[in-house]
Amino acid sequence: MSHINRRKFIGQAGCAAMTSSTMLSTLLNLKALNAAAMSDSDVLAGDDYKALVCICLDGGNDAYNMLMPTSAQEYADYAAVRGNVALARPDILNLNSLNTPGRTFGVNQAMPNIQSLFNDGKAAFVANVGTLVEPISVEQFWNESKKAPLGLLSHSDQLQQWMTAVPHERAGLGWGGRIADMINQMNDTNGLSMNISFGDSNIFQTGVENIAYTMDPNRLNESPLKDINGYNNDWELNTIKKNAIDNLLDRTYSDIYENTYANTAKNARDGWLVYKEALDSIFLQTPFEVATNGDYRRVTQGLGWVAKMIAARETLGYKRQTFFIRFGGWDHHDGLENQPEMLRELDHAVNQFQEAMKELGTEDCVVSFLISDFARTLRSNGNGTDHAWGSNMMTIGGPVIGQNIYGSYPETLNPNENIHDLGGGIILPTTSADLYFAELANWFGVSKSNLETIFPNLNNFYDYRTDPGNPLNFLRV
Repeated sequence: MSHINRRKFIGQAGCAAMTSSTMLSTLLNLKALNAAAMSDSDVLAGDDYKALVCICLDGGNDAYNMLMPTSAQEYADYAAVRGNVALARPDILNLNSLNTPGRTFGVNQAMPNIQSLFNDGKAAFVANVGTLVEPISVEQFWNESKKAPLGLLSHSDQLQQWMTAVPHERAGLGWGGRIADMINQMNDTNGLSMNISFGDSNIFQTGVENIAYTMDPNRLNESPLKDINGYNNDWELNTIKKNAIDNLLDRTYSDIYENTYANTAKNARDGWLVYKEALDSIFLQTPFEVATNGDYRRVTQGLGWVAKMIAARETLGYKRQTFFIRFGGWDHHDGLENQPEMLRELDHAVNQFQEAMKELGTEDCVVSFLISDFARTLRSNGNGTDHAWGSNMMTIGGPVIGQNIYGSYPETLNPNENIHDLGGGIILPTTSADLYFAELANWFGVSKSNLETIFPNLNNFYDYRTDPGNPLNFLRV
């Protein structure tokens, strides 16, 4: 971003680490979380099932080639600023948006299922959404009269902030983990985590008392500890290794670090045995077939296993669950021509997941949503696009008030007329990610009075005391 002064950028950038102030606030918030959970009758009274499915487009999705304006003048402005990366008008599928009078929009031609879900009222977009500390204009950004998030344009900082909802400091706890700390007692799972990741560990699902149980969707017929002890492998050598590792895990160690490590590994082993017994009895008619031959199949396989986990919810004792799937490869400084194939896999996977939810009768119990580091610059770098800020996200599910585009899509993408253009094709977000997250959390079971505990900057954008509605009104809460 050539127009951001070097001192400002370097001052904000840096490695992601928990500062002393973050650690202090984390410790102080622990009491608040526990007190809130004990006193929040709205949370404790619920006996229904709900799940949040977070699909992380890791690397920064070019969101302005996912959701585009299609009216004549707006499309002309889009095509002019995007140059050689602009989609031709025939390559855009029309959306029948209900809440954008006088304006029309469409999605990438690789997303026909999303088009259908949107037009059927089962999907919605949140436009020009991004990490914000407080409302800010372009002028206020440049004169530094309002606070901006740390580490703008940095992958590690921005993705971390999408997961923590703490853009003003580098935090180590995620908003999904903080929610788990608050409402995990709704579950009767004998210690099984309500947060499950198909891919790897992540900050989003990390709380003080709750972390994600992580599984590889490519290896779910095996134990997650296969590299250590060869579970579910009948070879004699691996059976010996299994028995040896079991004996080590079942010991009690005097050293706190040894004991913690052993307990963590033991919990993983014991948890897997419980999960496997429950999942082995699940058979879905929905096939979850991959649409591509590349590495993009992880999102389809992950959502397939999420569906099985949801099918086993009663056996496992879940009332609330969060799921996380990391879908990498979206950092298209070059190779933007690969984005349609990636969107095609996402489109295919999400559609199959929705079919599975219908099969299970849980369509109205599950909401899927996208996060990503940031959008890409509107302007091409010749081969692709670079890091930017404000993005477009999507949410899918029965509870979604679909066929709508929430937030505020820029009235024009013409850089000479777009009041949100920071220069270089970087768009200042007009909708805070906090509003997006808070609505999901409220639907999930966190009362409005406790939202500010989970999202410390929410009151800068929304106050339930004066606003009788929901933060963005895209979910039936």
